Amino acid sequence: MTTPVPRLPRALDLLALGFGSGRSPKAPGTVGSAMAVLWFAVFASFPLGLYVGVVAFAALVGIAICGEAARLMGVHDHGAIVWDEFVGQWIALTPLVPMLDWDLRSTLGVLAGFLLFRLFDIWKPWPIRWLDRRVHGGFGIMIDDVVAGLMAAGVLALLLPYLPAAEPRWYGVGA
Repeated sequence: MTTPVPRLPRALDLLALGFGSGRSPKAPGTVGSAMAVLWFAVFASFPLGLYVGVVAFAALVGIAICGEAARLMGVHDHGAIVWDEFVGQWIALTPLVPMLDWDLRSTLGVLAGFLLFRLFDIWKPWPIRWLDRRVHGGFGIMIDDVVAGLMAAGVLALLLPYLPAAEPRWYGVGA
């Protein structure tokens, strides 16, 4: 049986718990990352500079959001707090912003970015695990996901040229 997630003040609950995705009884981090992908679709058409600014702002306010939510819940980095997953996922998908047109390559890129971020966030290779264990408070909640997002973005940027640009024989058209 899962422990119920405590209610937080309305705006904090909405953001810290990722628009409700953090209340998922199974894999709230993965559900939060999936919700972040939906939000990515909303503002991925922004110019790259604006997109990076929005993500940086989300990361900075995330320190306060996650820190206050953890304080009120009485648990450092409660599993339901997924704002950090939102920011990490958005960072992981950054290499797609300049070329996103929802064709096969960019759609596969979104899927790869999602999977890469989840891999780094769950696996926690160095320095992510070190940060996760040693840095506390709102900054500590955010920083391991920011670094996981940066690592996933780096791998995604290297992977993008190898993703197919067009789907062959799509609806009988093409080679």
